[in-house]
Amino acid sequence: MCGIVGYVGKSPVVPILINGLKRLEYRGYDSAGLALITENGLWKEKAVGRVFNLEQKVSQSPEATIGIAHTRWATHGGVTEENAHPHMDNDLRIAVVHNGIIENMNQIKKKLQEEGAVFRSETDTEVIPHLISKYYKKDPQEAVRRAVRDLRGTYGIVVAFADHPNKLIAARNGSPLVIGLGKDETVIASDPQAIVEHTRNVIYMNDREIAIIDAKNIVVNSLDGISVDSSVETIDNDYTVAELESNEHFMEKEIFEQVESIKRCIRGRLQTEEGNSKLGGLNLSSRDLSKINSVINIACGTSYHAGMVGAMAIEALARVPARAEVASEYRYRHPIIPADSVFFAVSQSGETADTLGAVQEVQLKGGRVFGIINVVGSTIARTCEGGIYVHSGPEVAVASTKAFTSQVTAFLLFALNLARTKDMSFEDGQEFAQSLFDVPSLVTQYLEDTGPIDEAVKLITEYSKYTLFLGRGFSYPVALEGALKLKEIAYVPCEAYAAGEMKHGPIAMLEEGTPVIFIIPNDSHREKSISNLKEVQARGAKIIAVHTAGDEEVAELAHLSIPVPQTHEIISPLLTSIPLQLISYKAGLALGRDIDKPRNLAKSVTVE
Repeated sequence: MCGIVGYVGKSPVVPILINGLKRLEYRGYDSAGLALITENGLWKEKAVGRVFNLEQKVSQSPEATIGIAHTRWATHGGVTEENAHPHMDNDLRIAVVHNGIIENMNQIKKKLQEEGAVFRSETDTEVIPHLISKYYKKDPQEAVRRAVRDLRGTYGIVVAFADHPNKLIAARNGSPLVIGLGKDETVIASDPQAIVEHTRNVIYMNDREIAIIDAKNIVVNSLDGISVDSSVETIDNDYTVAELESNEHFMEKEIFEQVESIKRCIRGRLQTEEGNSKLGGLNLSSRDLSKINSVINIACGTSYHAGMVGAMAIEALARVPARAEVASEYRYRHPIIPADSVFFAVSQSGETADTLGAVQEVQLKGGRVFGIINVVGSTIARTCEGGIYVHSGPEVAVASTKAFTSQVTAFLLFALNLARTKDMSFEDGQEFAQSLFDVPSLVTQYLEDTGPIDEAVKLITEYSKYTLFLGRGFSYPVALEGALKLKEIAYVPCEAYAAGEMKHGPIAMLEEGTPVIFIIPNDSHREKSISNLKEVQARGAKIIAVHTAGDEEVAELAHLSIPVPQTHEIISPLLTSIPLQLISYKAGLALGRDIDKPRNLAKSVTVE
């Protein structure tokens, strides 16, 4: 959500800024803008909509080799050019791009207006250039330092000064910034994706740090003025330029990449002969594992659903109490942190603000937190004491697909490892490990014949008023994830319920023709699920059943039957979730939605 790119070097800056913004489009945004330091001072341009619109407007921009750019996801104020970044001071000599939210903007704005500042937008960001201008006495670093000390909230900012045409100033608190060190050029961005085409040598800024950046030198200090010895790291090879290849959308591509992404998550970790798994990133010995008496997974959105599956798997396999918590609630609940618990922070981007806040709250109270993360070097990954990288590769579509199944896979690996240190037998471990090892081939098998997805989409889109997702046990979080996907991609009103709870409210929504997507694999809940299926069917609902191949009873009861290969009950979400992803994707296509960039959504939610 929101993206920052800054550049100082010898090359023409506009193409670099535009290409950097394009590589950040997946994060979600609604407007874009840039500012250049030219020989005549600052020059800026903004556009509502896609980066392409900005690109057209800057085709005749002045020559420059230093500048800053931004993609905005609206928080304070509507989607207008006035509210797009960069924002400037009264004299148009200072330009700022900003990710985050300034919580005390009203108090600051009122005081600045009393001192003569003129505001041109509705944004919280605009207080920053005015504050910097207030404190500016020819020392840009000191002006930024004094300004950010007045701010309460989160920020990642990059500042350009007309008076200093060879440097940029950056500051961070709660919103990521990474500095790329090239040859006679430096790139700063909110995401390494905007940097890798220039260099893989980077410095990750930490909270309450300020950086002075020019083409050859980087100086990082704390906000207290103490020099910081920042280490240079190498961006992992997982950062690549994602291409559509023969696919129409990234979401489609990423659905079909799940065969390989699950393989990557398993590779080198699953030990089928030993009936166990090896998770070196956790650095937990068998003795450490044996002392764990509860597991708490903290996450948001799709990652929360993966955490639900993980908690169920840990309880079922290891017989250790486990639960999933919504991070945005947990961080403010003054939670009790058991001394013998471990926590998993789950986030595709590793930058989710609410999850990071929950991590910090748990750590403050002495809890041990590990990450299940896709993006190497991300803030949550570096904040946790260890973790599991899921290695999904770049996920460009805003709606997560392959990251979900990889997160579930990571949890299953941990659950197996924990279970073997508890009371799971060698034979049971071997059986489960083999079942997990077989998943990529089963996913391949399903994707070769996906079933009547188009017919299911027709039912949903022609009815369009409401769709209900139902499941029991391990299929309940799958139902939640399916409903979330359909809302995200197709904007179809829908909800998900545990099938046994359906009678306690949602049944009132059913009428003749209501689509009900029922996830009903051949598991321990099957008979109860069939009873629930008949209950909704009796109200005129049309059942779309995702079920185990060969289950003729369920197939005959359903209006539409979507079979998936048989697997272990605990592993079933890795298969049953995929038809729901395809339904959402094709429903979005049928309704003419922006598949990879759904309205109002962002890939990396870095504000509360």
